Amino acid sequence: MPDYLTVVDHPLVQHKLTIMRDKETSTAGFRRLLREISHLLAYEVTRDLEMTTKTIQTPMREIEAPILDGKKLALISILRAGNGLLDGILELIPAARVGFVGLYRDEETLQPVQYYFKVPEALEDRLVIAVDPMLATGNSSVAAIDLLKKAGARNIRFLCLLAAPEGIARMKEAHPDVPIVTASVDEGLDEHGYIVPGLGDAGDRMFGTK
Repeated sequence: MPDYLTVVDHPLVQHKLTIMRDKETSTAGFRRLLREISHLLAYEVTRDLEMTTKTIQTPMREIEAPILDGKKLALISILRAGNGLLDGILELIPAARVGFVGLYRDEETLQPVQYYFKVPEALEDRLVIAVDPMLATGNSSVAAIDLLKKAGARNIRFLCLLAAPEGIARMKEAHPDVPIVTASVDEGLDEHGYIVPGLGDAGDRMFGTK
């Protein structure tokens, strides 16, 4: 992807995002909308996947038809909220390999703490798409990308629902080779490191926790 930052401003994406921002939207509705919007964002983040051709026989005649090339891509969910995007993308790309990076944010230091890491083999040969709904301070995202690169990943993209300018800057400084695809760049962060106007804690709203 040639651009470092891509904001998907498709009307359906923005419409669904507005409903997700509304604090009156139910847990079930939030979860459904996150799955739906992940389909639309997945089109953008996979726009330039490598292609080849395959000889097939249609009911009319034999043709050379386009098909995805290379090893299956790897989808990496940054737990726990990343699973909301992951589930929707897997509906479109069910053969993708899947991995998980478990990080939580220390509420005092705002720094990420790792508690889990399990990813597919041969990441160096795959397109790796890391997913997390929120790119806030960028600390957790940078830490996740650090781990993926240590595991061999060389072609990485980052997909999120919302991004703050601070998080984008942090990611660009640490990993300028990792393009970001998002539905919105919001105003910034509050004193607690949460995106404003944002939509609250994506994990809490998706799972009905506080």
